[in-house]
Amino acid sequence: MSVTTAADAGDTAQRLRITEIFHSLQGEADAIGWRTVFVRLTGCPLRCVWCDTTYSFHGGEWREIDDIVAEVASYGARHVCVTGGEPLSQKRCLVLLEQLCDAGYEVSLETSGALDVSQVDPRVRKVLDLKAPDSGESARNRWANLEHLQPDDQVKFVLASRADYDWARDVVATHDLAARCMPMFSPVQGSLAPRQLADWIVEDRLPVRFQLQLHKILWNDVPGH
Repeated sequence: MSVTTAADAGDTAQRLRITEIFHSLQGEADAIGWRTVFVRLTGCPLRCVWCDTTYSFHGGEWREIDDIVAEVASYGARHVCVTGGEPLSQKRCLVLLEQLCDAGYEVSLETSGALDVSQVDPRVRKVLDLKAPDSGESARNRWANLEHLQPDDQVKFVLASRADYDWARDVVATHDLAARCMPMFSPVQGSLAPRQLADWIVEDRLPVRFQLQLHKILWNDVPGH
């Protein structure tokens, strides 16, 4: 019979299940265009209709947090993005974020907004992806998270239709998001024409940032870019 020692428990406490670590250009949010190391954690409790990273839902490899930080360092980039899946579905993600900040990186966290962000290191730039109705997961939005936003944080709305747009426009106004942080509107590729979304934003004079995903333009969304 195997016995779990205190040392084993300590080792387990410092591990995360990782789908991939790769070096590319940031394709969205306020760090768009910067050379960035992406750490993609495995697992997500949501199943958005338009999700483009379903390969991160399962599998992955257990990695020591110290080893993850060492691999990040090997690329010589200033920016690090911790993403998923839903990275906060692994509690030790908070430890990784803290260690990356301690190492002096510009750290961003891409999270669905369905899980509590109140314990995220305040040095991390949170990119909160609020789910619009057409995602099929809008009921999972944790609205209390908006109270933990800082001026450098961003709220992302991925929109597939006019109904999604109207919903997002109302959320921005109701919660005065432009005064809290940076709201960003993006079209779902193949569902909403980028020019149509841009026209709606201009027509309604919304205080939001329009964005297209740079990595899809450059690499056609091939994993690892």
